[in-house]
Amino acid sequence: MPVTADVEAESWAAALTPRLAQFAAVARHEHVTRAAQELGVPQSTLSRAMVRLEEDLGVSLFARRGRTVALTPAGRTFLRSVERALAEVDRAAESVRADADPAAGRVSFGFLHTLGTETVPGLIRSFRVDHPRVRFQLVQNYGEAMIERMRAGGLDLCLTSPVPDAPDLVARRLDEQRLRLVVPDDHRLAGRRRVRLAEAASELFVTLEPGYGLRRITDALCAEAGFTPRIAFEGEEAETLRGLVAAGLGVALLPPPAVPRPGVAELAVTAPRAVREIGVAWLDGHPDTPPVAAFKKFLLSRRGQLLP
Repeated sequence: MPVTADVEAESWAAALTPRLAQFAAVARHEHVTRAAQELGVPQSTLSRAMVRLEEDLGVSLFARRGRTVALTPAGRTFLRSVERALAEVDRAAESVRADADPAAGRVSFGFLHTLGTETVPGLIRSFRVDHPRVRFQLVQNYGEAMIERMRAGGLDLCLTSPVPDAPDLVARRLDEQRLRLVVPDDHRLAGRRRVRLAEAASELFVTLEPGYGLRRITDALCAEAGFTPRIAFEGEEAETLRGLVAAGLGVALLPPPAVPRPGVAELAVTAPRAVREIGVAWLDGHPDTPPVAAFKKFLLSRRGQLLP
């Protein structure tokens, strides 16, 4: 059988995929008419499709005896791969259908590390009162990394801070969280309940690494207080910073801890107003599955009541 030259290697999938299920049906029945009846297509259409498939491949897949056919050795080899490919398509279709199921679908949800101890478990517990079978894929990361993952299709929603402002995103402010100046318990300021941030201008700071939202907020608040913080250590997690403060290695601006940490004093900052806004973000124009839409509606209903 001559090999046609009009099918490039890069287009095999596009050219062959529509005919793979037809080929598998003919191979299964070893009869074109019965395969055509199963597929609900005219017998002549199916016969032409099989001839064109062989022409495109340049290989005889069937030995024909009237409308009865038998697979050639090449046909049997091709059938094994086709059956695996069709089974994988079936699995993929069932997976995305299951994820979109209103009652038992999946939500890919990202959030900041500092919200993982109490806030997010409490949110999911409350949501599942009315949606007990919805499944969650949870991702903890810093804000910019979560947003990039969401843009790549890996997240449906994320809780982040600061609330992002980008043309391809929709973001809604949900709550705000007061930040505290955390100092060692033997620090000169440790006996105070309140402090102006400018009073810490001479201190060494421990902060999150550049790129973290809390780091940007820290830099901005210090600038508003009239100084640039001197950075002693940079980390990736707020509770690690608390440990560094307890060890006497610096001071830090941090959200409240889930559990009080010994060895530190946590002071309210009176000036400037030290808060961080927490918001939910998603891709603009991205269609929601029913479980994602339900969880999004739930989060928006918690505006002003997000944090414990």
